[in-house]
Amino acid sequence: MKPFRCAASAAVLGLRTLLAAPAAAQGVDDFGAYGGLERSGHTESRQDAAFELRFGRYQPEVDDEFGSGTTPFRDVFGNSTRFALGFEVDWQLLRIAHFGSIGPGVGWHLTRFGGTATVTATGEPSEEETTLWIMPMHLVGVLRVDVLAQDLGIPLVPYGKLGFGYGWWWSSDGDRTARFEGDSARGASYGLTYALGAMFLLDVLDREDAAMADAMSGINNSYVFAEWYRPQLDGFGAEDQLNIGSSSWLIGIAIEL
Repeated sequence: MKPFRCAASAAVLGLRTLLAAPAAAQGVDDFGAYGGLERSGHTESRQDAAFELRFGRYQPEVDDEFGSGTTPFRDVFGNSTRFALGFEVDWQLLRIAHFGSIGPGVGWHLTRFGGTATVTATGEPSEEETTLWIMPMHLVGVLRVDVLAQDLGIPLVPYGKLGFGYGWWWSSDGDRTARFEGDSARGASYGLTYALGAMFLLDVLDREDAAMADAMSGINNSYVFAEWYRPQLDGFGAEDQLNIGSSSWLIGIAIEL
C-alpha cells in the first residue's frame, strides 16, 4: 500500500505545483495545514471545474470504410499500437446535492502515425516517410456521480460524456504536404463523441496533503481515472469524410478546482 500511495501522490504533484499559490487561507502556514484543517472535517473551497491530462491508445478506423481486404491505412502505417496525448477542461455548472455535477467539457488530443507508402508506378516502397497527424477535439456534456466519494466514503466517481466531436487530419511525404489526385491530403471529419469512465479519489491516500492543497491553491480533489473513449469521427457515415474515429481505453490524472 505504501509504494502505491507514493506513486499516486507523485502523479498529481506536477499539477499541484503548477497551480499552487502562496498560502493565504486561515489554518495554513509554512509548515502546512494546522488547527484541525489537516483532518477530514474541514470545509472545502468552492468547486467549479475539473482538468484532465489524458493518455491512451488511438487507432483510427480509416480502413473500415473500404471493402473487405482493402486496408490502405494498415498497408502504409502498419497495425502497431499508437497513442494520443490530450487534455480536457470541464465546467461543473450544476451541482446536485447527494448526487454529482453536470456541465460542459472541451477536449483536445493529438496523435501521429509514420510509415512508408508504395510507389504506384513500380510497386516498390517509397524512400520518403509518409506521416499522418490526427487532432481530435470534442465538446461534450459531462455527468459525474460523486455521491459515493462525498457521502459514503467510497473513493470512486463514475461518469459519462456525450457530445460532438471534430477532428483535423493532414498527411505529408517527407517535408512536403502529401497529395492525392492533385489535392492536398488534409481535411476534417466530425461526428458524435461519447465516453464512460471511473475516477479513483487520491485524497484518501493522504488527507493532510489534500487539505493543504485545497487551502493553498483551491484544489478540491485529485484523481487517477480510466475511460472508454469513443470519438466517432466519420461524418455520420458521409462518403466524403475520412473515418478518423477510434474506440479505445485511456488513462489519466485529474484535479477539481
